Parts: sequence; C-alpha cells; structure tokens
Amino acid sequence: MPIEKIDLDLCDGCGLCDPACPEDVIRIDEETHKAYVLYRADCVACYNCEIACPQIAIYVSPLMGTPVTPAW
Repeated sequence: MPIEKIDLDLCDGCGLCDPACPEDVIRIDEETHKAYVLYRADCVACYNCEIACPQIAIYVSPLMGTPVTPAW
C-alpha cells in the first residue's frame, strides 16, 4: 500500500503513470480520465508512477511499505 495518495485535483489524466507501473497497479478511469489505484496491495514502491507524473499528483510513501527494486 505504498501509494498513499493520488491528488485528483492535480491529475490531468495524461496516462503516463499507467504504463510506468511494472505491477499494473494504476489505471485511468474511462469516465473521469483520472488515475486511480486498482491493486493497492500489489504496489512495490518502485516510485515509477510518482516519477512519471508531470503534475506531481501521485505520492508514494516510503513508510507504508517495503520498497522493492524491480529487476527490469
């Protein structure tokens, strides 16, 4: 559960966070065009979504999980 927050006021629905996630945790809502967390427990705290977000709308907390560096 390391993804602590997605600020929907800042999210512009660009979709860059979705393909950046190696665990397929984040999706873009088809109706609102905003990011949301689909599989919260699968987040490995790789920070890819937070880094990819140009609006700085995603906050991954280092305190909410054990960070794992993906092999890829």
